[in-house]
Amino acid sequence: MNRPTIADIARRAGVSKGAVSYALNGQPGVSETTRARIRAIAEEIGWRPNRAALALNGARADAVALAVCRPARILGAEPFFMELISGIEAELSARSCALMLQVVADHDAEVAVYRQWWGEGRVDGAIMVDLHVADPRVAALSALGMPVVVIGHPSEAGDLVPVWSDDGAAVRETVEYLAALGHRRVARVAGLPRLVHTVIRDRAFDAVCAELGLDGQVTVHTDYTGEQGARATRRLLSSPRRPTAIVYDNDIMAVAGLSVAQEMGLSVPAGLSVVAWDDSPLSQVVRPALTALTRDIAAYGGHAARLLLSLVAGEQATAYEDTAARLIPRGSTAPPPTT
Repeated sequence: MNRPTIADIARRAGVSKGAVSYALNGQPGVSETTRARIRAIAEEIGWRPNRAALALNGARADAVALAVCRPARILGAEPFFMELISGIEAELSARSCALMLQVVADHDAEVAVYRQWWGEGRVDGAIMVDLHVADPRVAALSALGMPVVVIGHPSEAGDLVPVWSDDGAAVRETVEYLAALGHRRVARVAGLPRLVHTVIRDRAFDAVCAELGLDGQVTVHTDYTGEQGARATRRLLSSPRRPTAIVYDNDIMAVAGLSVAQEMGLSVPAGLSVVAWDDSPLSQVVRPALTALTRDIAAYGGHAARLLLSLVAGEQATAYEDTAARLIPRGSTAPPPTT
C-alpha cells in the first residue's frame, strides 16, 4: 500500500493541492468549512506530515536517538537497559516524542548513526550511554551541535550535559556493610573495564577495602553476561584464599554466581555472601533473595529524557545528579563462616 499523500486528499475533497496545503498548515486561503472537510479526510485516510519535508523547513522531528554499542542478545537480557529505556520512552511518549533505537557494532558506527539522523533532520537530539574513559564520542557529538545528554559521570562528559549518580558512595556502603557482618575477604565481579562507572566502582572498592583493612580480592572484569559471571565466580571460589563475599556489577551475574556457589557445594549465605548491583525482579525471585543495590532505573531514564527535551526547547540545562543506589539487605548475606 502506498502512503496517503496531499494529492489523495485533494482528489477526495475536490480541491487543489494548494488548498489542501493551506488547510493542513493553518494558513489563510480556504474557508473554515473546507478546512474542516480536508482535515477530516486526512484523518480518515491516515495521512501524516512527511518528516523529511518538515525537516527542510526547520521543523522539529519529535524524535530522540539512542544508539547502543552492545550485542543485541546481551541488550535484550539486561534488566538495567530494559528499565532505562522504559523510563526514557515513558517520558518521551507523554510529550508525543518518539525514541529511535539502534544497536551498533562500535563507537564509529554509533557516531555515524547520530551524524546521519541529525543531518537528515530525523531526530532532535540524542541520549548517549555507556560512557568510556577518554570517550571519542564526546568530542564528535559536541562538534555536531546536536543536543545531547550523556548518562555518565561529569568527569568524562566534556561539553555534554550529564545525568549521573554516585557509584562510589554505593560501593562504600556495600563494603562497609559486609565488613560489619565480619567479612575480611571480599571480591568484586565487575563489568567492562573501560566504562567510567566501572572505573569509579573499582577505585572506590580498592579504597574502602584498604581503609577497613580488608583483603579486597582482585576485581574480575566481564561483559555483564551470566556466562562470564559464572566463570569469574568459579575462578574466585577455586582460589586458595576463597572470598567469603562477592559483589556483582549486575543481577544477571549475581544469579549466575549463586548457581555456581551451590554447584560447588557452598551454601548461600552460610558459606558465601552475594550482593547484586541493580535490584530487578530477578534479584527477588531466586532463593535466597539477593541483597542488592537498588535505584529507580526507570526514573533515571526519565530524568535524562526530560533534560534532553529541555535542551531541544532551547532552555539552559546543567548536570543532574540522581539519587545514589542504596543497599537492601536480603537473604543472600550473613556473617562469614567461622572455620
